[in-house]
Amino acid sequence: MQEYHKISQENFLRKEVVQIDNSKKLIRFDWFIKKMLRDKSNFKVLEGFLTALLKKDIVILNILESEGNQNSETNKFNRVDILVEDENKEKIIVEIQNERESDYLERILFGSSKVIVDYFKLGTQYKDISKIISVSILYFNLALGNDYVYYGTTEFYGVHTNEKLKVKRKVDSIGIDGKKIISYKEKENIFPEYHLINVEKFKDVVQEDMDEWIYMLKNSEIKKEFKSKYIKEAEESLKIGKLDDEERRQYEKYLETVAIERDIMNTAKEEGKEEGREEGAILARREDILENLSELGELTDEVVEIVNKEDNIETLKKWLKISILSDSVEEFINKIKYVT
Repeated sequence: MQEYHKISQENFLRKEVVQIDNSKKLIRFDWFIKKMLRDKSNFKVLEGFLTALLKKDIVILNILESEGNQNSETNKFNRVDILVEDENKEKIIVEIQNERESDYLERILFGSSKVIVDYFKLGTQYKDISKIISVSILYFNLALGNDYVYYGTTEFYGVHTNEKLKVKRKVDSIGIDGKKIISYKEKENIFPEYHLINVEKFKDVVQEDMDEWIYMLKNSEIKKEFKSKYIKEAEESLKIGKLDDEERRQYEKYLETVAIERDIMNTAKEEGKEEGREEGAILARREDILENLSELGELTDEVVEIVNKEDNIETLKKWLKISILSDSVEEFINKIKYVT
């Protein structure tokens, strides 16, 4: 975001450093994944989160080695990820992304594909390929959608009939009379699944188990009335008070590093835009305005067209400020009519 930036993630992080003595505040989930999940006693925290998201019981068996989850002294402030395997041999990638990345969808596609290749041993039959589930916890607005949780996978539909293609597999079993029975069942979708959680889009309205966990991700806090599976275990495991002096020092340093590095990146972006062509600045202002408006409500094609047609940089700067101060898209449209 530009000079009229809303309360952003780095401000959130700064507040967390200041309020670290608040007993209600919990350890950030990215720090938990980075430093604490290797202790099997903490598996229940991630199991509870995944159970609520995937709407099926998840039991983690192993943490699998990958470049992303090897323990390192080098802080990856921008991204923290881990690869785990559940009792059904499904591979689950959990990733927390703190900063905008223009090719993010392409990267998670590459990441899921790489896991398939890395764990497909030579000589293994294709039927033994493991299901990959990619879970992204995002602290930035990836697109202009209004929801805070998105799901995607690959399915096949008839071009002319629009019916879903159902692939059957043969199942052999033995009946009570000892005779062999052959039946056919629909194959499970083997293609990777993608779950995108846009934390900043969540309005703190809790309606289901998943919302309790997203509330925790956004606010580093668990309300006493929350009751989803393992949410109370998460509250106990993530208490800041459980950190020893050295862990606390490392945690505070991590929060400060995240905030500082984000400041550096945002400053670099600002300087680059100032040095760039006016066209680039215009496009950036339009993008920021539309991003702000998307948080206020549904964007119509008409509103998008109005913003994209404006090519005066000074006018767009004024519109950007209005988009931050407005409480609705309608209020924004009404106010910009009087901008000269």
